[in-house]
Amino acid sequence: MELKGPHYKDYMKRAVVKPDRKVHLSDFDTGWAQSENLKDLGEKKAQKLLEEMLAENRKTLKKVQEILYADQGYAILIILQGMDTAGKDGTIRHVMSGVNPQGCRVSGFKVPTAEEHSHHFLWRCNPLLPRRGEIGIFNRSYYEDVLVVKVHPDRLEELPDQYGHRRDGFWEGRYEDINAFEKHLVRNGTVILKFFLHISKKEQKKRLLDRLSEEDKYWKFSLGDLAERNHWDQYTDAYEKMLYATSTGYAPWFVVPADYKWVARTFVADVIVSAIEGLNLSYPRLTESEIDELKKAKRTLESE
Repeated sequence: MELKGPHYKDYMKRAVVKPDRKVHLSDFDTGWAQSENLKDLGEKKAQKLLEEMLAENRKTLKKVQEILYADQGYAILIILQGMDTAGKDGTIRHVMSGVNPQGCRVSGFKVPTAEEHSHHFLWRCNPLLPRRGEIGIFNRSYYEDVLVVKVHPDRLEELPDQYGHRRDGFWEGRYEDINAFEKHLVRNGTVILKFFLHISKKEQKKRLLDRLSEEDKYWKFSLGDLAERNHWDQYTDAYEKMLYATSTGYAPWFVVPADYKWVARTFVADVIVSAIEGLNLSYPRLTESEIDELKKAKRTLESE
């Protein structure tokens, strides 16, 4: 969907990746001072303000989710990507804590299984797409197949040589497949909101050390996280190319400042609420005959 109208704040427009523009992640600040107003407040007051905004957005999200579910016209697909420790799990937990689980589903994508690897890379996502009236959240997604496997080509599924990653234009072809897939979803009533949680290398180091400093956080740490950190520059390059190639007017990417969790969570919640409110949904309207039938049903119950 296009970014337009009063629902979208100026900071959202600054954070969106404009189609067909080269992306340099160094141009996007990862910190808390995302506007002059926040700078003037200072960090403590800014945090208090954004946490209040998050609480208000959670209340609003609960209301608009109910209308979304009743309207049955649109599905909402939220995609979260980011480096290790960027805060994807925490963002889901804090932003979606007030919604009705019946109308919301979270799907995480790990290393593909043998079954999944035997199909095309978009196949495993299809059964998990949200139905109209639902909010679906992808914690990582099909984008892993132009990120992780680009950094580690040995993890790519087996393909005939003429279609493999050594062929010229292979990755561009994958970007085209993703754009076509998302356009198809949008044409069929799915609103796609894509968030790249942008964390600095310095902050990632701090979060990894936090996990190694408290025994009750040991379970969060994987030696693989440290190995992947060694590929930071390669991942940055892969993300920049992916953001450039797949941010479209109908399915934009938002680069979310994620060094401060309270900033990232408030930003994501604000975009989701603004997007759903921008659909101008309403509860279903009943015909006169349907209303008459309901009134009869009420009288029948009252007369028992």
